[in-house]
Amino acid sequence: MKIAVFPGSFDPYTLAHHDLVERALPIFDKIYVAIGINSAKVGMMDVDLKKEAIAALYASNPKIEVTTYKGLTVDYCKEVRAQVILRGLRNTTDLDYENIIAQNNLQLNPAVESYFLVSRTGLAHISSTIVRDIWRNNGDIAPLVPAQILKYIEKLDRK
Repeated sequence: MKIAVFPGSFDPYTLAHHDLVERALPIFDKIYVAIGINSAKVGMMDVDLKKEAIAALYASNPKIEVTTYKGLTVDYCKEVRAQVILRGLRNTTDLDYENIIAQNNLQLNPAVESYFLVSRTGLAHISSTIVRDIWRNNGDIAPLVPAQILKYIEKLDRK
């Protein structure tokens, strides 16, 4: 079975994240959308709400499982028997950053490869950081996040 882990903070989960998972589905038998838990980070959405929202988005797809994890991504990959870490690239800055992480992950666990998908045209400008900033400043984020995710975000206070 070809298993991938798509790790991230997903705060919030964007159309770019969703597009990446949808495009990866034909490549893998199972994809874990794995929300990394970092207790030092205070985000827009708490971990449980993120997990609930993303799980609702993929409720009808048995190939996608939404989970949380702590620690090293390569250790989580070993736990779920994933051979691949799936990552998206928006630009050359992402490539430089992700390459460094991929090299270190290979050193930590040579059995886990990193696969990169380049953002689709029209989605490369979307980042969770930008979405949070627009939201906190009372802007419209509907064009940036899946409608199912927006339903959860709209219940939050704009801080």
